[in-house]
Amino acid sequence: MMTELPVTTIAHAIQLAVAPVFLLTGVASILSVLTHRLGRIIDRSRFLHSQSLLGNEAHQATQIELQSLKQRAHLIHWAIGLCTTCLLLICSVVAVLFLGSFIALNIALVIAPLFVLAMLCLITALLNFICEIYLATAHVRGGP
Repeated sequence: MMTELPVTTIAHAIQLAVAPVFLLTGVASILSVLTHRLGRIIDRSRFLHSQSLLGNEAHQATQIELQSLKQRAHLIHWAIGLCTTCLLLICSVVAVLFLGSFIALNIALVIAPLFVLAMLCLITALLNFICEIYLATAHVRGGP
C-alpha cells in the first residue's frame, strides 16, 4: 500500500528521473543524423540502379559503388538499431529511477546494468557510424 509522499520527495524523484533525459536528446540527435545518412544512401542507390538499367558504360564502377553503398547501409542499419536500443534502455532507467522513489527496493541493481548496457549500445553504434564514414570518404582518399 502506497502512503502519501511529501511534495519534496516527489520533486526530488522527478529531478533524478529527468537527468537522463538530456542523454535521450543527444542520442536522438545522433539517430536523426543516422537516418538522414541512410536516406542519402538509399537515394544514391536508386539513382545508380536506374543508371544501370539504361545501359551505363561504366557498369563496373557502378557495381563497385553499389557494393559500397550496400556495406554503408548495413553499418548505418546496425547503428540505428543500437541507438534505438540505447534510447529504450535510457527510458527504462528513467522509469526505474522514478519508481524507485516510491518502492523501498535497492534499484541500483537494476539501474546500473541498464545504464551500462545503454552506453555499450551507444559505443557500438558510434563505432558503426565511424566505419560508415570511413567507407563514405574512401573515394576521396583514392580508393573504393
